[in-house]
Amino acid sequence: MRSDANIAGPMTDPVPGPRTETAGEDVSRETPTPMDDTPIGRAAQLAVEALGRAGEGLPRPEQTRVMVVANQKGGVGKTTTTVNLAASLALHGARVLVIDLDPQGNASTALGIDHHSEVPSIYDVLVESKPLSEVVQPVPDVEGLFCAPATIDLAGAEIELVSLVARESRLQRAIQAYEQPLDYVLIDCPPSLGLLTVNALVAGAEVLIPIQCEYYALEGLGQLLRNVDLVRGHLNPALHVSTILLTMYDGRTRLASQVADEVRNHFGEEVLRTSIPRSVRISEAPSYGQTVLTYDPGSSGALSYLEAAREMALRGVQIRYEPHPGHTSGANEQQNLAEGIQ
Repeated sequence: MRSDANIAGPMTDPVPGPRTETAGEDVSRETPTPMDDTPIGRAAQLAVEALGRAGEGLPRPEQTRVMVVANQKGGVGKTTTTVNLAASLALHGARVLVIDLDPQGNASTALGIDHHSEVPSIYDVLVESKPLSEVVQPVPDVEGLFCAPATIDLAGAEIELVSLVARESRLQRAIQAYEQPLDYVLIDCPPSLGLLTVNALVAGAEVLIPIQCEYYALEGLGQLLRNVDLVRGHLNPALHVSTILLTMYDGRTRLASQVADEVRNHFGEEVLRTSIPRSVRISEAPSYGQTVLTYDPGSSGALSYLEAAREMALRGVQIRYEPHPGHTSGANEQQNLAEGIQ
């Protein structure tokens, strides 16, 4: 069991009684240790600074940025990234819409949005051509944040879309017809590359790829990039990978730093400087129907997402997806990334 002295560090005397100074007569015995010289003090200072910047607001984009959060591998933080970046941008003063395209409806849950089968949802927009404005709901606790929820009905949408006219562009048309002003639209894709994800890729201009800092998270990335190339070539010439976010980063492991270095070397400027650490608070927040920004605003996860959103917003749309030197597409992409961290 640790003593109070170990917990409090240099700011508390381990033994009661007067303190003596031996460093010199000009050193006051009552000089306090600066708060930011302790780990807790530094964390508190960072929290104050980050939360202060969240209230400052950021430059608003000239036109709505439609960003597709995609990675067909599950468990890499797509939904977590979507809802927390959206909340961060809203806290910075932006108007943000989250479109939940995953039949599991995890983004809807994390935002505190009811999404049982009778609730009007994105399924009605895609299959029944219902206006997007009729399914969008405001998110409790976060001003300026809205959500188009997913219900279990979306699980059958892949099959039902096959026979519909303009099946790949139904989401794009729904977003274009949405009349409320928006700064950002973030689309949370399912962990697959079916028609739902294709609809998202046709509707968006930017692709945001969360990459878990573990070896297997790199598998299949080549297939995603190849699909982005195909959609850009045939359906959406404006589509590009604008942002790559490293998630579940554990600085204590060599593998995490190797994966991070390899991804940064390979993709260059597309990778955000901010990475998202492993955080219990991030994992706990959805069970309370909240993002980590409202569940624990001072946690490392909340601060990281605030910084990532700030960095993403300041970048604007200036960065375009261009092949990095030595860049290859398709299956070679996956192999080159995997070989780089062996």
